Amino acid sequence: MGEACPAADIKANRPTQTEQSQTCCRMYFRAVRWLGSCLFRKMIVPFLDRLQQWAEERPDNIAIVVNDEWQSWSELHTEAKRRIPDSQFSTLSKDNSLEFVAAFSAGIAGNRRCVVLDPQWPPQGQDEVTALLGHPEKVPTKELIDGNSSEPFLIGFTSGTTSVPKAFLRSRQSWLTSFASSAKFFGLTQSDKTLAPGPLTTSLNLFSLAECLYTGSEFHTLRTFDVGAAHTSIVHHGITRLIAVPAMLRMLSERGLMACVDASGITTIICAGSKLDDRTLKATRRWAPNATIFEYYGSSELSFVSGKRLDPHKEPANSRTGIGTAFPGVDIKILDDDGAQLPDGETGNICVRSSMVCEGHLGGEDKTSFQSLGGWHTVWDRGYLFEDELHIVGRRSDTIITGGQNVYPHEVELALTSLPGVSDAIVTGIRDDLRGQRIVAAIIPSCGGLTRASLTAGLETNLTLSKRPHQYFFLRELPLNDHGKVSRPILLNWISNDDPRVRRLR
Repeated sequence: MGEACPAADIKANRPTQTEQSQTCCRMYFRAVRWLGSCLFRKMIVPFLDRLQQWAEERPDNIAIVVNDEWQSWSELHTEAKRRIPDSQFSTLSKDNSLEFVAAFSAGIAGNRRCVVLDPQWPPQGQDEVTALLGHPEKVPTKELIDGNSSEPFLIGFTSGTTSVPKAFLRSRQSWLTSFASSAKFFGLTQSDKTLAPGPLTTSLNLFSLAECLYTGSEFHTLRTFDVGAAHTSIVHHGITRLIAVPAMLRMLSERGLMACVDASGITTIICAGSKLDDRTLKATRRWAPNATIFEYYGSSELSFVSGKRLDPHKEPANSRTGIGTAFPGVDIKILDDDGAQLPDGETGNICVRSSMVCEGHLGGEDKTSFQSLGGWHTVWDRGYLFEDELHIVGRRSDTIITGGQNVYPHEVELALTSLPGVSDAIVTGIRDDLRGQRIVAAIIPSCGGLTRASLTAGLETNLTLSKRPHQYFFLRELPLNDHGKVSRPILLNWISNDDPRVRRLR
């Protein structure tokens, strides 16, 4: 790839000593410039130069598998070249498919920017995004090459705390730094086969796809998440690396154990999106006994923040709130709302400083979802540091304000799931004229006999009175969104509409 090394340009006739010295000097400086240009080209690569490299070196090897369809490296490279858009912006709003991967690769060629949207968004949301982007310029070049490292190449969206989606910008260099940090922490080789069964429009899965394209590692996904299809992929394709949020991982593990699905070939499981609970961890340990389990905390805007490693064949001890130590290249501080640093053990805003942080929001910082506080960046998640480990208390946007007190649902959920007979729990707040909000808890029981009185009594030693639920509900199933994450808004919708999947406990 690239130009030939000038050190190969040697004269056929034997030069004099002076000529030889001058020629060597010229060759040296030309070689330095050539090497420098190669290093620069390497430095700016998110993965397109790598994609060309794999297409040349291993053209017939499998690159992408979606259910029962697959593409080789050469086929993917050819399809991506064919799809390079004329516009500076390309909008990608598709379900998982081979077409998605090629379109994403094409959409970031040169200095283009790819706008990745959730296909489940209503038309009104899509129109808002179009208006936000304005009228993009035409780009005549059609080369499948990487653009400038400092330029944004990805525009992703996060819901924030309002109905208007927040668009965040990410540069090529931030992803390159993230690749290096991820490789150091998780490890990824060309011999790995990665399965990310969730939607590619989410940051977790989109980054996993790009990381595999960068490394030259086989990537697998599903058109839509389905437990049976995921189990088939794991067994049939010999998956070694699994990417999932906790709710997905629990379903895969518990149903995999019941169906005797062999997951012994999985050596790495990466879990993010929320804290890994003890029940899911234990089930995963039994189902995939040879897997090193990684859990990490991060966000679309901040990238990786902290993480921890749980080795196989060891006691699956897991802190209820601890989410590990800082990622390689990341500094963490806990700051109050005025930007003052808080001591160990005191809860405040989790703030980070790293070169993996996004470029900000399109249209400027949003003080409700992403902000810089004196060079430290936050998405307003709450937590504390203790002996260098980061502990997550909850999302600020989920905070329940009841009777003037701030209550974090995650803390209440952890207390509930520690009680005998409680399989899972989700806590949220409902508007209340007297308290402002009242705390409601919806649980999935693991056995019969649970009553409101037994739950209240069980929490007396775990929670102060102000944090205990005012109402309880039984759930038939967890309210999950299209990304496989537990959704409090969906729970509230079930409650307000008397959905049969939720029943009030009196």
